Amino acid sequence: MLTRPSIRAVLIDLDGTLLDTVHDLADAANGMRARLDLEPLDTALLRSFIGNGIGELVKRALAGRHDAPAPALDRFETALAIYEEEYAAVLTRSPALFPGVREGLDAMRSAGLHLACVTNKAARFTLPLLQHTGLAGDFELVLSGDSLPRKKPDPMPLLHACEVFGTLPAQTALIGDSENDAEAAHAAGCPLFLVPYGYRRTADLSTLGPARIAASLAEAAAMLDNAGTAS
Repeated sequence: MLTRPSIRAVLIDLDGTLLDTVHDLADAANGMRARLDLEPLDTALLRSFIGNGIGELVKRALAGRHDAPAPALDRFETALAIYEEEYAAVLTRSPALFPGVREGLDAMRSAGLHLACVTNKAARFTLPLLQHTGLAGDFELVLSGDSLPRKKPDPMPLLHACEVFGTLPAQTALIGDSENDAEAAHAAGCPLFLVPYGYRRTADLSTLGPARIAASLAEAAAMLDNAGTAS
């Protein structure tokens, strides 16, 4: 059990950090492509499209590549509506907690830390997913991609959570898996913990700036006690 941590609050990403949702996200993207008479894409490629919210995922899935040009507005709106239908149908099909998530959350709560889930996923999908996987009761605050005017990698969600919890950024750690998480934490001045699994474009975590690397959420929880103002 953690005792008197210098970190007072922990903000945790959802997809790729708490939950493995890649198969459902990929199924929804390929379901969208099928309805638009497009060939399916490999799950590994679709995995690299995750992280910037549904809009970016749809643009990339339409183009079949990460550096997707902006599609025509009517085509994008049609594709987005289809994707949302497809994802709603598979949202709770196979999401799974990554190893160590339950233990890590229990340790953080036992230590009296404030906990928030900060994700770029839209609230209409975030909240049912947290309920379905039994994680909703772990968080005092849930910030989805449409909760505030800006989302990660902008620091706004992190700084908003600090205001809600009454903590300084240096006392508020972010645990994530991606470039967006790293950029947001550095911009906000929050200590950053990265898990080596999850959804990102690079395999080299050292390229994401100063961070502590934790093999699991349970390991991150054990590391928090001495994190201080490190980033």
